[in-house]
Amino acid sequence: MQMIKPPSVERLMLAGFLATFAVLLLVGTIALSYAVESSGAVNLIKTSIILLSVFLTLLFFKIQGAIRARSAAQRAELEVPLLKSSALQDAIFNSANFSSIATDAQGVIQIFNVGAERMLGYTAADVVDKLTPANISDAQELVARAAALSSEFSTPIRPGFEALVYRASRGIEDIYELTCIRADNTRFPALISVTALRDPVGKVIGYLLIGTDNTARKQVEAEQALLDQRLRDQQFYTRSLIESNIDPLITTDPRGIISDVNSQMEQLTGRTRDELIGAPFKNYFTEPERAEEAITRVLRESKVTNYELTVQSVDGKQTVVSYNATTFHDRDRKLQGVFAAARDVTERKHFEEALLETNLALETAKAAAEKANRAKSEFLSSMSHELRTPLNAVLGFAQLMASEVPAPAAHQQRSIDQILKGGWYLLRLINEILDLAMIESGKVTMSQESMSLTDVLQDCRDMIEPQAAKRGITLTFPKFDTHFFVHADRTRVKQVMINLLSNAVKYNTSGGSVIVQCNAVAKGRVRLSVKDTGAGLAPHQLEQLFQPFNRIGQEQSAEEGTGIGLVVTKQLVELMGGQIGVESSVGIGTVFWVEFDAASAPTLALEQIDEVTLQRRTRARAAGELPTLLYVEDNPANLALVEQLIGRRGDLKLLTAIDGHLGIELARAYLPDVILMDINLPGISGYGALKILNEDPATAHIPVMALSANAVPRDIEKGLEAGFLRYLTKPIRVREFMDALDYALKHAAEHGLAAPVEPGQ
Repeated sequence: MQMIKPPSVERLMLAGFLATFAVLLLVGTIALSYAVESSGAVNLIKTSIILLSVFLTLLFFKIQGAIRARSAAQRAELEVPLLKSSALQDAIFNSANFSSIATDAQGVIQIFNVGAERMLGYTAADVVDKLTPANISDAQELVARAAALSSEFSTPIRPGFEALVYRASRGIEDIYELTCIRADNTRFPALISVTALRDPVGKVIGYLLIGTDNTARKQVEAEQALLDQRLRDQQFYTRSLIESNIDPLITTDPRGIISDVNSQMEQLTGRTRDELIGAPFKNYFTEPERAEEAITRVLRESKVTNYELTVQSVDGKQTVVSYNATTFHDRDRKLQGVFAAARDVTERKHFEEALLETNLALETAKAAAEKANRAKSEFLSSMSHELRTPLNAVLGFAQLMASEVPAPAAHQQRSIDQILKGGWYLLRLINEILDLAMIESGKVTMSQESMSLTDVLQDCRDMIEPQAAKRGITLTFPKFDTHFFVHADRTRVKQVMINLLSNAVKYNTSGGSVIVQCNAVAKGRVRLSVKDTGAGLAPHQLEQLFQPFNRIGQEQSAEEGTGIGLVVTKQLVELMGGQIGVESSVGIGTVFWVEFDAASAPTLALEQIDEVTLQRRTRARAAGELPTLLYVEDNPANLALVEQLIGRRGDLKLLTAIDGHLGIELARAYLPDVILMDINLPGISGYGALKILNEDPATAHIPVMALSANAVPRDIEKGLEAGFLRYLTKPIRVREFMDALDYALKHAAEHGLAAPVEPGQ
C-alpha cells in the first residue's frame, strides 16, 4: 500500500508566512482605500492589491486543504491495521473456548471474558473487583504448588494468588495444570498460561491468565493410560507364558535370525538373551545345515514336528531336542518369522534306547519261553503217548485177570482192584495234565456258539447219577421250563460241569445232596450253580482253591484227586469269556458257580430262500441211490437244524455222529459221499478226525467240509490248510450251505466215488 508523505515543516512555515502576509496585505489595502481618495491609478493599485490578497488567501486555503486531505488520508491508512488488530484482539478476548482473566497487580480480577463465564459459571459482575483466581482454584493444589515453588526458589511462597503468578512475575514463562472450581462447586481440570502485564517502564501492573478446559484431554489421557496399562499387562502376561514354558522357545525372522528367546533357551545354550538375539539360529546346533533346513521346512510347509536336533552349549554340552515349529504373521497376514519350541528329549532318547534293549531282552526271553513252552508241550504230549501205551497194557491185562474163569482168589482180586484203581487214576492224571499244558500253551481251540444248557445238563446228569447213587447223594436238576442258551463251547461247558458235579459228589457227606440251578442274572448273563452239603471251606482254603496240585488238605483223605481239575475248569471258563466263583461255609457246604453270556436259540440265516430254491436240487433218483451226508456234531440244536435243511432239500440221506470217534467209525462203515464236521468235538477234534480219515485209504477220497463257530480269518485259513474242502461258519447261511454241498457232491462225482454200501456188505 502506497503511504502519503506528510508535508515538511519548511512548507508549513512558508504557507503560514504567505497566509499571514496575504491577510495583512488585504487588511492594509482595505484601510488605505478608506484613507486615500480614490483615483484611477490608486484604484488600479488598490484593485491589484486586493486581487493579490485574494489570490494569496485562496492559495493559503488550498494549501491548507491539501495539507488536511493528506493528513486525513494518512490517518485513514494508519487506522486500518489498527482497527483490524483491535478486532482480532476483541475476537480472541471474547472467545468462548478460552478463559481470559486479567487481574491487577494484587490479583483482583479486572477482566472476566465470555470464555471464563462459560467455563466457570460465574458472570463478570460476580467476580470483577471481588475475587482473585485463587478463589476459584483447588486450595490443596495451591498448597502443593506453593511448597514446590518454595523448594525450587528457596524462598517462602504463600499458597494463594502468589503461588499462581510467582514464575510469571519474574518473567518466566509459566504453563501449568490446575483444578478449577465452578460456581456450582463442580471441578474440572484446566491448562493455565500466566503472563505478567507491565507498563512502558516495565513495572508489573497486572496479570493475564488464559485457560482451557482440560477435561476431554484428561479423559483421553486416562483412556490411553488404561490402554497402555492393558497393553503392558498383556505383554507381561504373554512374557510370563513364554517364560513359564518348560521348553526352550525361540522366534526368528524369515532369514533365520533369532529375534527373541526365553530363559529356558538361555539355560540350554549357556548364552544370554542379548547374545542370542540377532544371531543366526543355526549357530547353536551341532549340525548347522540341518538346523537351517528346519527353518526352511517351516517356511515352506508352515509347520514342522518332532524334528530332532542337537544343541551345542557354550561349555560344549550337547542336548538332543525335539524341534517343533510353525510360522507366525502380523494382523495383515504378513509373514513375520518362525516360532519354535525345542523340547529336551535326552532322557527320552536314553529311555528309548533302554526300552529297545529291554524289548530285545524280552523278545529273547519270550522266544526262549515259547521254545521252552513248546518243548514242554511236546514233552507232555510225548510223555502222554509214552505213558498211555504201557498203561493201556497194564489196564488191559489187569481187566483180563479180573475176568478170568475161574475168578481169582480174594487176595488176588484185591491186588487186581488196586492195580485197576491206580491205573485209572494215573490215566485221569495224564489227561488233566495234558489239558492244562494245552491251555497254557494256547493250543486249546474254542468253538463258541449258541448252545442249549438243557442238553448239556441232561448229559451231565446221566453221567453223574451212578456215582451219586453209589454214595447215597441226592441230585436235583432244574426242570428247565424256560430254555437257556449261552454263547460258549458245548464240549468245554460239559467238561466244566462234569468237573464241578464230580467234586460236589466226591467231597459231599454221605446221604447229602447236590442242587444244580440255572437262572438269568443282570447284564445278559446266565449263571449255573452247583451247591453241595459237604464240609465246606475255610477262608484260607478258598484263597488256595485254584492253585495247581493243591488239594487243600485233602491229600490224606480217601478220595482220589490230582489238584488240577479246578485249575483247568477256571481257565476253560475264562477262555470262553465266562466267570467262575465260589461261596463256602464250614460245616454247611459249598456253592460253585459259573456265568456265561446269554444267547438266543440257534437260527438259520435264510437269506430269502424259498421252498422252490430249496427243492430245485431234487434229483430223480430211487431212494436207495440218494447220496449220503455224514454230519459229525455234538450240539443237538445244530444237528436238528441240519436235519431240517437236508429234509427240505430232499436229495440227500443224512447220517449223524455226536463225536469224532463215532464219526470215523460211521465213515469207515458207510463210506458217505460227503462229510460235514464240527471242529471242536469231544474226545478228538475235527482236525484229528480229518487226519485219521485222510490217512485211511478207505476214506481218504471222501471230501470233508468244516462247519464251525470259529469264524475269524485265521481259523478259516488254518482249516483250509489242514485239508477241509470248504470251511463253513455258524450260524448256517442256507444259500452258502447248499452251494457248498453242491460243490462237494460234484467234487465227489468227478473223482469217481463208489456207490455207498450197506454195513456188512
